Amino acid sequence: MGPGKIATLLGTAAVAAASYSNRPGYTGRFTFAAPYDQSFLEGYSILKHIGGLGPYSNRMSYGIGRDPPESCAVDQVIMIKRHGERYPQGSDSKYIEAVLEKLYGFDVENWKGDLTFLNWWQYYVDDEGLYGLETDSGPYNGLLTSYKHGAEYRVRYGHLWDQGSGKTVPMWTSEFERVVQTARKFGEGFFGWNYTDSVALNVISESKKMGANSLTPECPGDNDRKTCDNLSQDLPAFRVAAERFNKQNPGLDLNSTDVFQLMFISAFELNVRGNSDWTNAFTLDEWKWFGYTQDLQYYYCAGPGDPYYKAVGSVYANASLTLLNQGPEEAGSMYFNFAHDTNITPILAALGIASPNEDLPLDKIPFPSSYESGNIIPMGGHLTLERMSCNATAATEKGTYVRVVLNEAVVPFTSCQEGPGFSCSLANYTNMVSKMLPDFASECKIKSSVPQHLSFWWDYNTTSTYNHQTARYIPFQGDSFV
Repeated sequence: MGPGKIATLLGTAAVAAASYSNRPGYTGRFTFAAPYDQSFLEGYSILKHIGGLGPYSNRMSYGIGRDPPESCAVDQVIMIKRHGERYPQGSDSKYIEAVLEKLYGFDVENWKGDLTFLNWWQYYVDDEGLYGLETDSGPYNGLLTSYKHGAEYRVRYGHLWDQGSGKTVPMWTSEFERVVQTARKFGEGFFGWNYTDSVALNVISESKKMGANSLTPECPGDNDRKTCDNLSQDLPAFRVAAERFNKQNPGLDLNSTDVFQLMFISAFELNVRGNSDWTNAFTLDEWKWFGYTQDLQYYYCAGPGDPYYKAVGSVYANASLTLLNQGPEEAGSMYFNFAHDTNITPILAALGIASPNEDLPLDKIPFPSSYESGNIIPMGGHLTLERMSCNATAATEKGTYVRVVLNEAVVPFTSCQEGPGFSCSLANYTNMVSKMLPDFASECKIKSSVPQHLSFWWDYNTTSTYNHQTARYIPFQGDSFV
């Protein structure tokens, strides 16, 4: 570019600046402060690399507004929420205590390097009775985040509650203690401190005898879990971490499995204390691999990688489809449900949400990956279906539309997004979902003696018997990652 051209450009800029200086509010100088944050560091957050073990975080957004489009109003909401942040499972305690006993058994007098903090660190489970319970301390404690979620949804969906009608509002929860506590705290946040005057909490048994009439259905025919049962913790990244720790502390002899368990300990410490010195002992690459182990666990053990879990998720997906078509006048406006993570991932699989086109590889991480459990099912994770009544716009017709919201991020369907805010018309949603869902009873070979369909949304109690705390504790017998 010649000097004449440069002079012309500079002169044009000077004229533009002079013109701008005549505008009202001009302060006499230009500012170079960026009006939009350019960092976008969510991918570097530890909360995105601990799968479903640690504190809640919103799903990474596609940039679609969370509030309903201006032409629309939500007239029905159906939500299923995982319990809030918790302590490790009781079944995990033997592995945790074993690795800590091994760690301290080397009698290192002065910890060095990345493990220097062990000179003062103490384990965060003070009493074995805390295993499996929701946490009640720290900034991420489960009881607090459940209450806050209820309060936030009161702002968002409070218009659906006719507070002065005196009608009892049902909520539904699976029977495990921490799930019930999540429901109660959410109810307190949404309906107020005296929520027990307005809510009838329906505690749904987790027994297999419930068949399809359950928030926690199971597939007895699911016997082929070879990939799930053979997921390895012996990964190269964990071997590198073990070697680093061993070199920094002569006499130490940790292996890759030990490293995995120590990272597991760190994830749960965030639920209790809000921070963990273990977090910085590992590199971001190592945490990325740890998060991927959790992705594999969900995918192959409770998600689209298991051929039966789509059928399991079809129970909730089919029943909610009926509610959406009945609408608020016939079925009611609010359906708040509470269960476990492995009861939500099958629903996502049934609806085709976050399902990759190919199975996740066991030896490498796919970049990008649509199945990242930190975005899908953290502690307190939730799936919300919104039924919206919308007026006509220049681009869309008047009608009823459906939006899927996963952890507060709108997730549109690729094949159905013709409505306002990339929503799907109820008619097209019904057609799409009806075609993709298998039949739970036949697919899972459910005995005819147990319920074949979910019916508790239409047949529920209206008493407050289960609204209050009881001394009952139901120990969990099963996989350690619910």
